[in-house]
Amino acid sequence: MDLQKRLDEAARAHGVPGAAVAVWTRGELVEAATGVVNANTGVETTPDSVFQVGSTTKVWTAALVMQLVEEGLVELDRPVKDYLPEFAVADGSESAITVRHLLTHTGGFDGDLFEDTGRGDDCLDKYLAYLTGAGHVHPVGELFSYCNAGFAVLGALVARLRGKTWEQAMREHLLDPLGATHAALLPEEAVLYRAAAGHIGPDNAVYTKGELPRSNAPAGSTMYAAPRELVRFGRMFTAGGTAEDGTRLLSAETVAAMRTPQVEVPGVSGMLGDRWGLGFELFDWGGEVFGHDGGTPGQSTFWRVVPGADFVIAISCNGGAFFGLINDLVLPVIRECTGLAVPESPVPAEQPARVDTAPYVGRYAGPMIAYEVAAADGGLDVTLIPSELMRTMGAEGKTTRFVHYAGDSFIAAEVEDGMYETATFVMGDGKAAYLHNSRALPRA
Repeated sequence: MDLQKRLDEAARAHGVPGAAVAVWTRGELVEAATGVVNANTGVETTPDSVFQVGSTTKVWTAALVMQLVEEGLVELDRPVKDYLPEFAVADGSESAITVRHLLTHTGGFDGDLFEDTGRGDDCLDKYLAYLTGAGHVHPVGELFSYCNAGFAVLGALVARLRGKTWEQAMREHLLDPLGATHAALLPEEAVLYRAAAGHIGPDNAVYTKGELPRSNAPAGSTMYAAPRELVRFGRMFTAGGTAEDGTRLLSAETVAAMRTPQVEVPGVSGMLGDRWGLGFELFDWGGEVFGHDGGTPGQSTFWRVVPGADFVIAISCNGGAFFGLINDLVLPVIRECTGLAVPESPVPAEQPARVDTAPYVGRYAGPMIAYEVAAADGGLDVTLIPSELMRTMGAEGKTTRFVHYAGDSFIAAEVEDGMYETATFVMGDGKAAYLHNSRALPRA
């Protein structure tokens, strides 16, 4: 497997400034890196380079929570409020929201709340106070809707019960026992490594708006890691909860529980899991596959574990068409090394069916983004309206033509950044109640 040549070619084809990949297969670690970590400085990317891993952090936070469960300090089906009495949301449903609901993104409240509550060690406590205004999305437990805020709450739970910061708990209970050497949890730690900068927009301009809030660190705002550290973490799960040196971090029963499906994800999966476990995305690829992806402004991470083949892969890049990189490099490598029939990413039919679009037309909105959906020649014109914060992260308003894919799912007519975007409508009372594309955005 000429990983280096394939990475170089794929990165060049998709305008990726820099990327690093690590693969555990056939009992050995194979690594490659290409390009630069920062287009302004020209510093070369190496396998030691650390990238922001974004929401991949959520599985690390989930593991910290499950350690507390093993110790008898937390019960999955008890209300979060039992452990964090100040936890509350605007609709008063907090007494029904359990730890399991947060781990499975079924808590029902607004998830994309990136309030900056400062750099102090009390940032998660302040974030809990801010969440009292979190809006209602769906009844508790009724639907999967990706929720960053829920993992910030789980981070606060870990910090409270450990009597230390989330970052300290991560170091003492996961990173150090694993033997991870190239990982950072705060910007001042990241500068000690060859750290990647994000690149955004068609010109791959270096992202200069600063770090995301520390209050969202347990959900993925500040963690950096070299791909090999994600591989190391994944191997802990294939080994039933033990690190490379035999240190036990989780019981085999806990590892199995985290990989057990808890909730279906509506619609066409694309790169998203078909189901969710306790922190993990779970994929229907003809054999057990789990993992999690992540993204911050201009940086993206893809991480998959195939326990039956003793295979783990992690790749991070700092701009360009990341999904093109995945389709051209990563998915073929998974197929070759595991024998799994990894499905191709969804594409529109040559002649999409014309359907009655009236039930889908309307406006759907969340705190970070809104969509205006209009009928258009048997399909839909979907107009993205990003919030001001999303604009600072490189998002731009645009209108995309969607055509029918299957059921209540639609797919973009044109490819963008290496993939066709999909959108699914969750129905209720004869018309769509939500537009779902990992988040459930209620009809306004």
